[in-house]
Amino acid sequence: MNGMDVAARLLAGIGAINWGLVALAEFDLVAAIFGLEFGETNAATRIVYGLVGLAGLWLISRLFVRSADRQPVPARVG
Repeated sequence: MNGMDVAARLLAGIGAINWGLVALAEFDLVAAIFGLEFGETNAATRIVYGLVGLAGLWLISRLFVRSADRQPVPARVG
């Protein structure tokens, strides 16, 4: 696992925790860290949200690559 994978997993975990808190407690942890109310954004929160989104895209793309030799996974026939 390379550094990008570790960073992406960390950011995806942060995003998952934040969305869980939004769903269960109507609390936006990212906004609160930056001194904002639920639903408010500023440049810093948008950067965090954007990085979480990019991390998710990165991890989805990694689903289609074999970890041992980093070759694309062949399509199943039949």
